[in-house]
Amino acid sequence: MTVDPPRIAQAQGRISRRSILDTWPRGTGKSSLITSLVRDVFVSGGIQSVLPQITIPPSPGIPEDVSTAVVDTSALPQERNALRKELRKSNVILLVYSDHYSYERVALFWMPYFRSLGVNVPVVLCANKADLAPPGATAAVVEDEMLPVMAEFKEIDSCIRTSARERHNVNEVFFLCQRAVTHPVAPLFDSKEASLKPAAVSALQRIFYLCDKDQDGFLDDAEMHRFQQKCFGKPLADDDLGSIKQAIGRCVPDSVSDRGVDMPAFILLNKMYAEKGRHETVWTILRAFHYTDSLSLEDAFVHPRFDVPQHASAELSPAGYRFFVDLFLLFDRDNDGGLSSDELEALFAPTPGLPPSWLDGSFPSSTVRNEAGYITLQGWLAQWSMTTFVEPRTTLEYLALLGFEEDGSAASALKVTRPRKRRRRPGRVERNVVLCYVLGGSHSGKSALLDAFLNRPFSHVYHPTIKPRTAVNSVELPGGKQCYLILEELGELEPAILENAARLEACDLLCYTYDSSDPTSFAHVVELREKHGSLADLPALYVALKADRDKTTQRSAAQPDEYAAAQGMPAPMHVSATWASISELFVQLAEAATYPSTAFPRPDEPDARDVDRTNLYLALGATLCAVVAAAVIWRRATAQT
Repeated sequence: MTVDPPRIAQAQGRISRRSILDTWPRGTGKSSLITSLVRDVFVSGGIQSVLPQITIPPSPGIPEDVSTAVVDTSALPQERNALRKELRKSNVILLVYSDHYSYERVALFWMPYFRSLGVNVPVVLCANKADLAPPGATAAVVEDEMLPVMAEFKEIDSCIRTSARERHNVNEVFFLCQRAVTHPVAPLFDSKEASLKPAAVSALQRIFYLCDKDQDGFLDDAEMHRFQQKCFGKPLADDDLGSIKQAIGRCVPDSVSDRGVDMPAFILLNKMYAEKGRHETVWTILRAFHYTDSLSLEDAFVHPRFDVPQHASAELSPAGYRFFVDLFLLFDRDNDGGLSSDELEALFAPTPGLPPSWLDGSFPSSTVRNEAGYITLQGWLAQWSMTTFVEPRTTLEYLALLGFEEDGSAASALKVTRPRKRRRRPGRVERNVVLCYVLGGSHSGKSALLDAFLNRPFSHVYHPTIKPRTAVNSVELPGGKQCYLILEELGELEPAILENAARLEACDLLCYTYDSSDPTSFAHVVELREKHGSLADLPALYVALKADRDKTTQRSAAQPDEYAAAQGMPAPMHVSATWASISELFVQLAEAATYPSTAFPRPDEPDARDVDRTNLYLALGATLCAVVAAAVIWRRATAQT
């Protein structure tokens, strides 16, 4: 078979092509097997030594709806080059033997030959001409021939006895070849260790986690029924559920209780399926949860297409917020209103861990925490709002990993805002998450401002900000509407970020800060605006921090109030991180970000480019239409007279 394994897992609902290579010298009956499959009757003579390629249409037993190409080959020395080419193109090899000599060649020649070519595909071993063996010889053949060679060569996926003359297991042998590709056992089960492989165990543990809706560590009867419906599309009978529990209980007596089936029992159940050759059942479960043949999640599932147009942004939809609220409440097991480190670890169990951007941003110090230092529901939603705004791809990935299932795609948990093209136009921008850069010189109080935003106690100890630092919290606007405000202090990367056009485009507001008690502090703001002319294109507010100290005259060409007035901007707002009234500043910042026209200069005569003439154009158009209509009516009346 010639399709790469990752495509096999994604082939559901599509017609794909697989190839079976049927190989062995003349006399083993391989061509008779193919002929019996095609004609549904045994042909005693006149069969070509090498048959042309045939195609088996999709079989009902193969859920991927695959068509299969069967390629007959010759082992004659002069045909060895052709054999090598076909071996390298195949997806599975059907190796046929019929007597002691041909059986000995399996281990002595054929399997080493396949390895020497670097062919790493499953092999189905077929003991043909079973009609020539004495009655009751099946057990001896399995014990003496098949099991030893399977133990020696892990490439051998399965073994079967067939007879083309009696049409015994003819269809079954080709079904095994198809199943070896569509439901490979190698990624799941280690036959030498008699155990599931670590990657399979990890995938099944995640599936158990997602099905354990109440997170009590057990799959109760209702959860087992939902699991059955999702994976197999039909309900599980009570008798069947009882039989499953009995089978598990015989192996591990304490793993099944009145509360349901625990995780070790769930893993054991799938191990039993793999051991008994029912690995297609395990694959059905894995593929229902979007796993590929390499036991990784499908890329289209983890990273669904989600485009954010220029000037627009991504936000959580109501369904997305509801999912994260339910997740928080489910894992806040002690009901203290915060997620401890242990609860966070349990919540992120089916994922690689916290998102990398959270670790870089010193989570959970970037959002709201309670007195114990645990992230609150308010902080939890704010953190995900910021993540969605900054990197929606990460939110989509974690929604998929954490089990978001509404509408079949994580993309339904997000929405795209209307593009924000003209910031100077009066009105509200359609955004509920806004980003504000906090600019200012060192010691101006920017870090204390971010701490106050997160309700942290004021600290007199100075800690210089080296790398960018963010803080996100919800702000209630006048009228009761809520938005999420992201404050970002740029640290030593401030010059580079202010030269980056893409970073400035993402910013909704600039907050210029200075220390009102330091005479040299405001000069940094003036210098920033002179050095980076593009800052004039962004809405901005001026804030005088440390207002609890004595105000001093600034050593700059103009005092802050005069400078703001000359720019057509409101005078700086005087606040202190030690005052409770500082919350009014955050409301003003959120309002300015959502109504950006209010944070631009207001000269006496507005710039003609910024005047909205839409109503004027509509009125002129309506007048012109009326004049044209009147002229048409007059001409018709004149023509009739």
